[in-house]
Amino acid sequence: MELFLDTADAREVARLDEVLTIEGVTTNPTIITSSGKTPEQVAAEMCAVLAPEQKLFMQAVDLSSVDACLEDARRIQDVRPENMYVKIPVTEVGLAAIKRAKREGMNVLATAIYSADQAFLAAMNGADYLAPYVNRMCAYGDGVAQVVELLGMLDKAGLDSKVIAASFKNAYQVHQLISAGIQAVTAPASVVRDLYAHPATEPAVDVFTDAWRDAFGRTTFA
Repeated sequence: MELFLDTADAREVARLDEVLTIEGVTTNPTIITSSGKTPEQVAAEMCAVLAPEQKLFMQAVDLSSVDACLEDARRIQDVRPENMYVKIPVTEVGLAAIKRAKREGMNVLATAIYSADQAFLAAMNGADYLAPYVNRMCAYGDGVAQVVELLGMLDKAGLDSKVIAASFKNAYQVHQLISAGIQAVTAPASVVRDLYAHPATEPAVDVFTDAWRDAFGRTTFA
């Protein structure tokens, strides 16, 4: 299972990459505009902290036409020489752009997915990753269940696209999809932290330390 951070904060990426096995970073126009940085700044900062084997995802913004979307996609693909992925929303223009981008050899993530059917069609067009918006999908049904259904659809059809579940409300949604065999998830640092920062762990460590200090007069093994 691949774990990605959904953020425009490179310092956050660098810190959590020391703690966890992070496969890369996803961004989107909202995350970037909320950061107060230009997309060029975000791209440069991420390239500085990510290793060559880690992936970076940035989104094409101009969906006024297929050609316009592809121009955006080419600019994004040129941000770094390897492991750069273009995010393309699954509108009619976007689906056509995904087909053409794959013909040009680009790495593509199909995004803004609200149904298993949208994701499946993007997979048929060759998208490398599919990003269903899990929590937002809950406004139209059970988001987690729809993503699990998507996993089965892809498996039965023999399609190689990986599902990178996104848009989580809480860590339990992530847990449910990991349990179901999801290939990848992307989440903000706050949700990722909730996966490992159990409130009982630190107090347990304090008990161990206090007992050791009382018995041996030190807080080290030897």
